Amino acid sequence: MGSVPSRSRAVPGAQAVARAASLLRLVTARGDGVSLQQLAQEAGLSRSTAHRLLSALRVEGLVDQDDASSLWMPGPELYLMGTVAAARYDVTELARDIVRSLAVKTEESAFFSVRRADETVCLLREEGSFPIRSFVLSEGVRFPLGVASAGLAILAFQTDHDVDAYLERHPELPERWGGAHAGAPLRARLRETRERGYAVNPGLIVSGSWGMGAAVFDRDGRPEWALSLTGVEFRFGPDRLPQLGRTLLSHAHQLSSRIAGARRG
Repeated sequence: MGSVPSRSRAVPGAQAVARAASLLRLVTARGDGVSLQQLAQEAGLSRSTAHRLLSALRVEGLVDQDDASSLWMPGPELYLMGTVAAARYDVTELARDIVRSLAVKTEESAFFSVRRADETVCLLREEGSFPIRSFVLSEGVRFPLGVASAGLAILAFQTDHDVDAYLERHPELPERWGGAHAGAPLRARLRETRERGYAVNPGLIVSGSWGMGAAVFDRDGRPEWALSLTGVEFRFGPDRLPQLGRTLLSHAHQLSSRIAGARRG
């Protein structure tokens, strides 16, 4: 997402790898296909550079291009790699029924996301029964930590040193996501999240679309995942928010315990 961090240029060849990885992330975030122009723009690359990298990735089977639409899509090698990696990293099956329970009990859309470096990636989405829904988040969508409620919950339970380092690495947050993501207001939301135990996003990504998130911890107490809810603003009023928060936290605690038990076994 965005231009390649300068630190990747310290190792010979790392810039090309980082650019290719950025394109792969953008392609997999839109499984139904994305245009060359959009990929180049979002990756901060020229069309010619993006096309050259995509063509190389296509030869390796990591991306594919639809002959009719010319849109770029995930390739078959990504599936094969994913099945191998899933044995070590995939905990979605442990989370699936908990996400479903969260959606049933709250009637809102429920999600399970994983931390990946400085971002969260949505792995599961379960629709609630309430007919008006928010579509900010779906499987494969990435957000920087501290932006969506899942990433806000994860960032809130990092050490102060890690939060400082993250904000130093990402001075672009307020320009890209709005002034509410500048250092002072973001730090205030992180403090509120730690005090409550769960994060609240009051329509900061899309006006009128609220989110709540709770961190899910590994057996060593690190916040590596999150459960979250999204819905329309009037469903997250002060009369309902505390109950939603308690439900969200209880499900997050259940999943943390389940993950710790599975990893221990």
